[in-house]
Amino acid sequence: MADRDTLPLPLEVRDRLAELELELSEGDITQKGYEKKRSKLIGAFLPKAPGKGMDPSVPHERRTPVTPGSSSRYHRRRSSGSRDERYRSDVHTEAVQAALAKQKERGKMAVPMPSKRRSLVVQSSMDAYTPPDTSSGSEEEGSMQGEGTPTSSQGSINMENWISRAIHGSTTSSTTSSSSTQSGGSGAASRLADVMGQTHLGKSENHSTPPDVTSYTTDSIQVERPQGSTTASRATPKYGNAELMETGDGVPVGGRVSAKIQQLVNTLKRPKRPPLREFFVDDFEELLEVQQPDPNQPKAEGAQMLAMRGEQLGVVTNWPPSLEAALQRWGTISPKAPCLTTMDTNGKPLYILTYGKLWVRSMKVAYNILHKLGSKQEPMVRPGDRVALVFPNNDPAAFMVAFYGCLLAELVPVPIEVPLTRKDAGSQQIGFLLGSCGVTVALTSDACHKGLPKSTTGEIPQFKGWPKLLWFVTESKHLSKPPRDWFPHIKDANNDTAYIEYKTCKDGSVLGVTVMRIALLTHCQALTQSCGYTEAETIVNVLDFKKDVGLWHGILTSVMNMMHVISIPYSLMKVNPLSWIQKVCQYKAKVACVKSRDMHWALVAHKDQRDINLSSLRMLVVADGSNPWSISSCDAFLNVFQSKGLKPEVICPCASSPEALTVAIRRPTDDSNQPPGRGVLSMQGLSHGVIRVDSEEKLSVLTLQDVGTAMPGALVCVVKPDGVPQLCKTDEIGELCVCSVATGTSYYGLSGMTKNTFEVFPMNSVGAPISEYPFTRTGLLGFVGPGGLCFIAGKMDGLMVVGGRRHNADDIVATALAVEPMKFVYRGRIAVFSITVLHDERIVVVAEQRPDSTEEDSFQWMSRVLQAIDGIHQVGVYCLALVPSNTLPKTPLGGIHLSESKQLFLEGSLHPCNVLMCPHTCVTNLPKPRQKQPEIGPASVMVGNLVSGKRIAQASGRDLGQMEDNDQFLFLSEVLQWRAQTTPDHVLYTLLNSRGTIASSLSCVQLHKRAEKIATMLAERGHLQDGDHVALVYPPGIDLIAAFYGCLYAGCVPITVRPPHPQNIATTLPTVKMIVEVSRSACMMTTAVICKLLRSKEASAAVDVRTWPPVLDTDDLPKKKPPLLYKPSNPDTLAYLDFSVSTTGMLAGVKMSHTATSAFCRSIKLQCELYPSREVAICLDPYCGLGFVIWCLCSVYSGHQSILIPPSELEVNPALWLLAVSQYKVRDTFCSYSVMELCTKGLGLQTESLKSRGLDLSRVRTCVVVAEERPRIALTQSFSKLFKDLGLHPRAVSTSFGCRVNLAICLQGTSGPDPTTVYVDMRALRHDRVRLVERGSPHSLPLMESGKILPGVRIIIANPETKGPLGDSHLGEIWVCSGHNASGYFTVYGDEALQSDHFNSRLSFGDTQTIWARTGYLGFLRRTELTDASGERHDALYVVGALDEAMELRGMRYHPIDIETSVIRTHKSITECAVFTWTNLLVVVVELDGSEQEALDLVPLVTNVVLEEHYLIVGVVVVVDIGVIPINSRGEKQRMHLRDGFLADQLDPIYVAYNM
Repeated sequence: MADRDTLPLPLEVRDRLAELELELSEGDITQKGYEKKRSKLIGAFLPKAPGKGMDPSVPHERRTPVTPGSSSRYHRRRSSGSRDERYRSDVHTEAVQAALAKQKERGKMAVPMPSKRRSLVVQSSMDAYTPPDTSSGSEEEGSMQGEGTPTSSQGSINMENWISRAIHGSTTSSTTSSSSTQSGGSGAASRLADVMGQTHLGKSENHSTPPDVTSYTTDSIQVERPQGSTTASRATPKYGNAELMETGDGVPVGGRVSAKIQQLVNTLKRPKRPPLREFFVDDFEELLEVQQPDPNQPKAEGAQMLAMRGEQLGVVTNWPPSLEAALQRWGTISPKAPCLTTMDTNGKPLYILTYGKLWVRSMKVAYNILHKLGSKQEPMVRPGDRVALVFPNNDPAAFMVAFYGCLLAELVPVPIEVPLTRKDAGSQQIGFLLGSCGVTVALTSDACHKGLPKSTTGEIPQFKGWPKLLWFVTESKHLSKPPRDWFPHIKDANNDTAYIEYKTCKDGSVLGVTVMRIALLTHCQALTQSCGYTEAETIVNVLDFKKDVGLWHGILTSVMNMMHVISIPYSLMKVNPLSWIQKVCQYKAKVACVKSRDMHWALVAHKDQRDINLSSLRMLVVADGSNPWSISSCDAFLNVFQSKGLKPEVICPCASSPEALTVAIRRPTDDSNQPPGRGVLSMQGLSHGVIRVDSEEKLSVLTLQDVGTAMPGALVCVVKPDGVPQLCKTDEIGELCVCSVATGTSYYGLSGMTKNTFEVFPMNSVGAPISEYPFTRTGLLGFVGPGGLCFIAGKMDGLMVVGGRRHNADDIVATALAVEPMKFVYRGRIAVFSITVLHDERIVVVAEQRPDSTEEDSFQWMSRVLQAIDGIHQVGVYCLALVPSNTLPKTPLGGIHLSESKQLFLEGSLHPCNVLMCPHTCVTNLPKPRQKQPEIGPASVMVGNLVSGKRIAQASGRDLGQMEDNDQFLFLSEVLQWRAQTTPDHVLYTLLNSRGTIASSLSCVQLHKRAEKIATMLAERGHLQDGDHVALVYPPGIDLIAAFYGCLYAGCVPITVRPPHPQNIATTLPTVKMIVEVSRSACMMTTAVICKLLRSKEASAAVDVRTWPPVLDTDDLPKKKPPLLYKPSNPDTLAYLDFSVSTTGMLAGVKMSHTATSAFCRSIKLQCELYPSREVAICLDPYCGLGFVIWCLCSVYSGHQSILIPPSELEVNPALWLLAVSQYKVRDTFCSYSVMELCTKGLGLQTESLKSRGLDLSRVRTCVVVAEERPRIALTQSFSKLFKDLGLHPRAVSTSFGCRVNLAICLQGTSGPDPTTVYVDMRALRHDRVRLVERGSPHSLPLMESGKILPGVRIIIANPETKGPLGDSHLGEIWVCSGHNASGYFTVYGDEALQSDHFNSRLSFGDTQTIWARTGYLGFLRRTELTDASGERHDALYVVGALDEAMELRGMRYHPIDIETSVIRTHKSITECAVFTWTNLLVVVVELDGSEQEALDLVPLVTNVVLEEHYLIVGVVVVVDIGVIPINSRGEKQRMHLRDGFLADQLDPIYVAYNM
């Protein structure tokens, strides 16, 4: 209507336009025809000059000349919305438009659009994800406005603008757009790429990261070589062949994702809210900000209000003494008078109930219920009992008969909705109400009884949560006639309960409000007086007759006055929204009872009907007139129907609540000159609870209409909404309270709640009660204005207190609807509620989206809604979700069931199709970012072994002790030779296949002979010298072991390399190539199969095959043995190189000398008590770290038999490892976390069948998980619990800990105390402090000891920055000193500084002599009460996490695993999670095990849990398929590979949400 009001168009043109719009909205005319006719109509009136009517502040070149073409194009964007414009208050729409425009000027804010997988996108094309360049046309015709709000038809907006204010909506790329701007996003990505090319995305410099040998990212492998070598080889990317851009230091950046993230980062840099000054201390130093009241906020300044009294209730002499008496009177005096006419769905009168019939039938019902249920001695119901009334909305006559039947029988009717299914939204709560009221009988109609769901036997099943009911049909034909002498007992109205009306609370619970007979009668009298009802008037009722205004006017007061009610069912309104207006005309009705919805529907459906005449109406009762946005319906309705005889003074809004019944109603006056009361209030003021009539700021106002004065005989006052019921000041908003006979008296059966609601004594400023009578709280928020007029600003139920300010859900709904509503969402299908996250309420808006709206459209709409709400209410929306149409839970009359919707949202089962989260905007109470405190320096007194008053955190394993026979050898090769001579046939190794049978085995002499032949081969075919490096590329097995000892015999340095995966050559082969090159291997040894693989077509596609060193195939060995075995001269020379890729994607090789290797084996032998008579089962990868040492070296050193189980075989047969352990009666076994997880997941349901197969784990005394991370306590515990039934002792399961500088620091071993678990406060940990707490306390994190410190190992905890020693139970870096430390990194270029820092560090004070190696892991030592084998108190080492992995956010240190654990717990469909940071944004990747429809449910849940538990705002949530998060052989997540894959856009995510 904006164009009609702002343009000086002649009236007939305007009328024709209105008709056109209706024709279009009804589908009677095509879009094209509409535009043609429309432009023809208004072409003559269009301003010719391009700038005319435009905002002068808009720079000239941005404007486009307005031609009929551009305006019609513009119109096309809003045509479908036009039918709705009449409903909206123009004031509100203009406010929203202005707010959006203002935001547009104020600053640019980007909302990156989420990305969806194709299968989730219904119609929209993929190109849509570049910034949309379509207009999201604002509602008014920008081109034709008098004031000329700048709107989208003014030229296109360039990329920054789109990013900046995608929201505000409009980026029309019009033909005449100025050439300086770019529409669309093609140039944008490249420009962003330039920006990003200059920014350096380096990893933070961290002293404890091993050198990155290769500047290695998964996708671009560049091997640095000595000068003059070939150029860097390039691997194919991990996640498929996307072309990569690279930023300065080789982080791959894929156009789309990075552009979006950059956009998000830029947006978030913008300061949003003023910084807060004060903080409160939560628990200890957790500084959550608390909102301090703004000193400039408006405060109430008025005088204290006075209670307003309604006029005297003038009792008219012929008013009946009770409602039953009225019924008896009319039923006998004028039995033919019509009481109620019901309509069928065609709008034809279906049935007329006369007063005579009503009287007779009600008596019949009363008699039958009292006398025909149960036996004479034991009737089933007695007077005073509660009875349920279950009647459909299209059968008011049966309801009325049953209701009056109950009144006559002195029973208490409880009207409720018909339960449609066993699990109706909210029907369970109604069941609880019936149960608590002690209802045993339900009255219903024949048709309804037939329609109830039945079981197979024909019984009506018991609904969920309902008591057992006897269903009683009230149709006359089923009832027996009362005897002549029986007559109901009709008394005067007294204090007995008349009926119970149900009410649904904010949280979904249902309460029953009891209304006494005297209240019932007095309420009818008060309504009769204030509405001026007279006998035999006709009244049209569209409302639900079972409760509230519909019941009071259409069933009760009407009978008192012998009125005729025309009842319009909801089903008829759906078919013909004009039906009620037609009935008013047809019956010349004096009164109609409607809701604003019905007025709106009538407006939408109204086409110039000639025969409508509403002059008979003297009163139009608007039942929800107290709703702040009903005013727009009233105004619009009057506008259209005033010409049809509707008088302005007829519209009578009223305010009511289940507790207080009618609170106020506007009286129908004859004086049409007196305009109704209007209040234009400032939203800002309202949010602080004060009334400020707004003058200058036109944007954020709420226009209220009065709902008349207090009811006759009632006293109304306004009290503060929370705390003591103190009277408000005159300019303060509060809760209305009523003191009157005509209110409810209690919530049935709930005395506590009753006292707080129905027995309130308002106090004046000195604390004295203002009345001796109790008041009832109405649940309505508002004030009493001049002249005693009541104004309602909202409901207590809809109140949301955000950051100390009060917002009303209805107002927010109204604002959302004023943003181009009808195009994207259904009016009246918007739910607004708040959820509590991080100590404050957060606003959630959920709307039903129309099926035909595209992704970009709805996203644009969402972003504009956010801004409108921000502009008008100054409050951020935490989450805005769109769900498919018709999926929000409904109430019986088609409204939204709020509490159910909220419940679904919190459970993650709402299944939205679009979600926009804005935690960055709304969460303003995060803890203050931490400032680092200076550490205690060496100046602090250090006495003996105390540092700052605590024992220094240091510990050591036991001594290595005496030498035994095999310990005299310095070299493993000598040990093997000695064993081959002394115990030649002793079996050292047994390899099992997937069936659990022995694939091959090696005795001492067999191994010795194989090794000799390999040594010969190396010398003869490989022409290798001493000290040359040889890469061993073997599958886990015996060949690998023989090749290793062959190298030692030949004096070569072996490097074990995992072979490429035949199914995945493209991603696994480059790693092999890189290790071979970085380790400078002179040759490769492998099996014939792998030889073939290395020369295959696939291999040459992945790497340059020509640059491989010579490859020796050990499957055909020479027959002769070498002339002489090599004997190393110096034990400090290299024995082997150990290469591994860390979780941060770094490849690091460490050097192991002969001394270290022997010391290592000896340490393990002592810890695990390994002897030749022992058998050990090993299910590990044999390529690096402790896994390799246990697989290849320990058996030769200690002589025990190793049963080797390749972990890959478990994929075929998950029970293989445990069956082997049981079959060989093994006492010690080693595995990895991935093996343990495979068993837990794969065998979870098979424990019984395994038991029957004789699986017995009772002999296992140690089951050690070999790991380089914090122990995964949840996994080890579930493994222990799961296999407890199979005899596994929970004490047996433990972990080890190793890292690059020392491959094994701790290992549980056989003797010594069990591993202990402590609980630490996660918040303290973020501040690098350890605070021990009780199990189960909030924010507690269980940490398990990582096994016992190995013999010959010393540990100290040092501060990673200052290198000073730390005290017991302090968090610091673990430093280690041991004979089996590695002797340094093996790097291509000697990075000496790093080398000395990691391997040769000294403390800055205290013991400054010892040389330590830095592990790069944070942890702490704690002296326990336990004693170890030597009788000393035992020191436990707790590993917290790697420094490289830790994320510095807000000045605090977070370990990814903690955030991931919280996220996995939040929804049943999240199977795995990984987090990483990118430019200070936290990115959470979750694997979804479920339908893709659930993907969007996860976004709010993930955001909530990370906020709640970690005080962090998630920047991006990425939902992917199972198996996308890369995991290495040790079962560790490769978060950096994931990050690179994400930035290069290679994850194929289901959904990516960018949180604002």
